[in-house]
Amino acid sequence: MNSLVLQPTDVAQWHALVSEAQLASHRDLDEGLESYLVFLLMRFSGRPELANKVMALEFLRAQREQDQKTDRLRDVGDQCLLFSGLFPQVAASRQVKVSYFVALGRTAYDQLASIMDRQSDQLYARLAHAFVGIMDVLHAMRGLSGQPVMDPLTAAELWADTGSRSAYQAMDLKHESVAVVMSRQTGRSH
Repeated sequence: MNSLVLQPTDVAQWHALVSEAQLASHRDLDEGLESYLVFLLMRFSGRPELANKVMALEFLRAQREQDQKTDRLRDVGDQCLLFSGLFPQVAASRQVKVSYFVALGRTAYDQLASIMDRQSDQLYARLAHAFVGIMDVLHAMRGLSGQPVMDPLTAAELWADTGSRSAYQAMDLKHESVAVVMSRQTGRSH
């Protein structure tokens, strides 16, 4: 981020940041996904209690509580997106891979799609399908400060598990043998 340009509203500020991150990540979210991400960031900004939640337990609670199932599944998907995209270091502190949050978040959105998308524009199915791309936009947002988003080993694991473009770029390619070994293991080439 070269300079801070203040926008007239919170929505405009988040939208500008998401737009800048899309450019930086070379990812284009459709209007619905972009809007969802803007409002997700607004909804969870300033909520430090988010860091204390155990996503697997939240997911299990969503399975049990039928009256709040949709809200809980949405929260699990949203929080997994934030953890994997903005706070990938949380995975290491919880001794899981970042791709754990990707898989759990996608599953939550997929289940939500089976409940909700019959009456909507397939938003939750699109969120599940585009999860990695949205995560890449969030990585770019975090990287706008100039700080590394994740260490090369975490990036290599995430790339191998999900095919994330931002993870591929975050690998220390001075050591190209990591990418070659990982591509042979996964069958991915970049």
